[in-house]
Amino acid sequence: MSDAVATTLVGVFGITGSLLMLFSALAMFRVRDALSRINVFSPATGLGMPLIVAAVYVYDIHTEGFSWSSLLMAAVAVLCLIIVSSVASNTLSRASVLSGQPVFRKTAPNRLARPPEGVVDEDPDSLESSA
Repeated sequence: MSDAVATTLVGVFGITGSLLMLFSALAMFRVRDALSRINVFSPATGLGMPLIVAAVYVYDIHTEGFSWSSLLMAAVAVLCLIIVSSVASNTLSRASVLSGQPVFRKTAPNRLARPPEGVVDEDPDSLESSA
């Protein structure tokens, strides 16, 4: 890989990932509730961090040459970032709703704040008896 191509790829991946992280962090100050903050940070963890890992991998190929171990480490890092990001977002959202955190009134649709249509009682035993 030539110097110009490697430098360009590292720059594009690194700067794009860093800008996604920065913009997501700045957007977190503008939203009004915990659910929206978790939602705003998803692009950073789902796309920004993997782009930074890709930049590091391209730089590693350029300086050290190809190796299966660095490819495996980069692939595992990207998969782990995506999996941990989705699990953490889901867990944090559920915890914020169950803790009684207020939800901004303009957050719509707010399906977490009310039971689904047709469900009168949230007791699971009453749902089984009515079915």
